[in-house]
Amino acid sequence: MRFTGKLKTWTEDRGFGFITPTEGGQDIFVHISEYPRGRRPRLDEMLSFEVGLNPQGKKKAVAVRIAEMHSASSRRDSSRRSRDASLPAGGLLRGIVTLAMIVLVAWYGYRQYIRRLPLSNAESTPAQGTRELPQSRVPAASRFSCDGRIYCSQMTSCEEATFFLRNCPGTQMDGDHDGVPCEQQWCN
Repeated sequence: MRFTGKLKTWTEDRGFGFITPTEGGQDIFVHISEYPRGRRPRLDEMLSFEVGLNPQGKKKAVAVRIAEMHSASSRRDSSRRSRDASLPAGGLLRGIVTLAMIVLVAWYGYRQYIRRLPLSNAESTPAQGTRELPQSRVPAASRFSCDGRIYCSQMTSCEEATFFLRNCPGTQMDGDHDGVPCEQQWCN
């Protein structure tokens, strides 16, 4: 615990003196070795110090600081602590914004990647010698959705099989690769 007091007496040739505590009580011995380096003691200056015991068990001042220096350094420390306390919130916000930007860039890149994928055989123009289904038999996208079915036995119509072949990945409904699905069951 730190105390404050005034330097009451100082013996220059022997390098010690006594501090009178501001809270009252007996005077405390102080040696020049406990003073800040390069600083000479002056009578009646305010000091900040801790109390320790010498080898004989008597009280002495240790870790002595000039009170003005102590108050200025404590103000600097408290302003640094208040700045440091605000860093995690700012750092957290900065981290969230950075993460959101990374997600957006990744999403945009993925969308561009999907758009540039080569078309599958079913979606490309029909090869020579193949036939194309009439437009009336191509289903509207809103009627069907990719739900994991990949075989003809799982379909209920030629229209549904055609939608799955053209729009869903991994389908196995066009054995002869002519762009017409389920020719033996639905699309004959």
